[in-house]
Amino acid sequence: MSIEQPATRPANPRFSSGPCAKPPTFDLTRLADAALGRSHRAAVGKDKLKAAIEGTREILGVPADYKIGIVPASDTGAVEMALWSLLGERKVEMLAWESFGSGWVTDVVKQLKIDAEIKTADYGQIVDLASVDFANDVVFTWNGTTSGVRVPGGDWIADDRQGLTICDATSAAFAMDLPWDKLDVTTFSWQKVLGGEAAHGMLILSPRAVERLESYTPAWPLPKIFRLTKGGKLIEGIFTGATINTPSMLAVEDYLFALDWARSVGGLQGLIARADANAGAVHAFCAQNDWIANLAEDAATQSNTSVCLKFTDGRIQDGASFAKAVAKRLELENIALDVGAYRDAPAGLRIWCGGTVETSDIEAMLPWLAWAFEAEIAAQTEAA
Repeated sequence: MSIEQPATRPANPRFSSGPCAKPPTFDLTRLADAALGRSHRAAVGKDKLKAAIEGTREILGVPADYKIGIVPASDTGAVEMALWSLLGERKVEMLAWESFGSGWVTDVVKQLKIDAEIKTADYGQIVDLASVDFANDVVFTWNGTTSGVRVPGGDWIADDRQGLTICDATSAAFAMDLPWDKLDVTTFSWQKVLGGEAAHGMLILSPRAVERLESYTPAWPLPKIFRLTKGGKLIEGIFTGATINTPSMLAVEDYLFALDWARSVGGLQGLIARADANAGAVHAFCAQNDWIANLAEDAATQSNTSVCLKFTDGRIQDGASFAKAVAKRLELENIALDVGAYRDAPAGLRIWCGGTVETSDIEAMLPWLAWAFEAEIAAQTEAA
């Protein structure tokens, strides 16, 4: 039986969770002023790198005494720099409830060989945050990109903590209100919420983190690309635009454009409102359809960026195959690209709802999701 397709299509079918959709006003002419063929150490390069750092500070509301650096290898590089450079001075607690948090556990326990306390939760859930001991260094993701579960604000983090908080905020920065007084190390990449180009990471350090760097030397050797100090002092140049290795000036220009676009929609609060509206449309759709649900079980911890969904219909015979088939139908119709669940996550879909996505596109896509579901149920029945 043929199932009627919806009449309206999204203007932009890009719902990937990284690299994410470009800002709606993007086109290549916006990058015409890029300092191509120029040294990043020339005045023009330094000025653009400094503008990227200070624009980040302005829009995110990062305190003046926090250091912001552009580092290589995206968010992964920024997190690795923090783990290798700062851990080992005291006991560590690792909090993980999705793939990337689990990856940081592997790095700390198997690579650095630190005897850490590990607290994990299944996909859709979160660890017992009340049990965290802030006499220890604590490593966690603010928003689980592959599970759609985020921490419910920062009240659980102790004001009088003795250890450092090291936060992977790559799918949270520019979409969630980060409490800087609670965070000592914060990382993210350009390719997430602002839809920037890949390969560059941001590393934000509190004065407490800088103090640790200048007073503690890890027991293990540090590759050059991870070194943040020299002679026991912070390498200040990293945090004024003198990057450790050569950045892409085209990607820098793209990030500067994205920052300008963020200002045009109301800065951080405007970006949060856009993400909330997008996620809200998906949440409402789940409430109206009993065959699909948010993977995050508690509304207080549901992400407003990487919204992960699970199919709940009892007629589905093979959950993984069914979810992949639905995602494939949406891709073939050019309705929703790259919306399959992350490879380590439970079977389902993942819809990126960050601020660069238009709510009208989310709203146009959701009836097609219902169509793809019904079409796949019919195909499954016919095959049986």
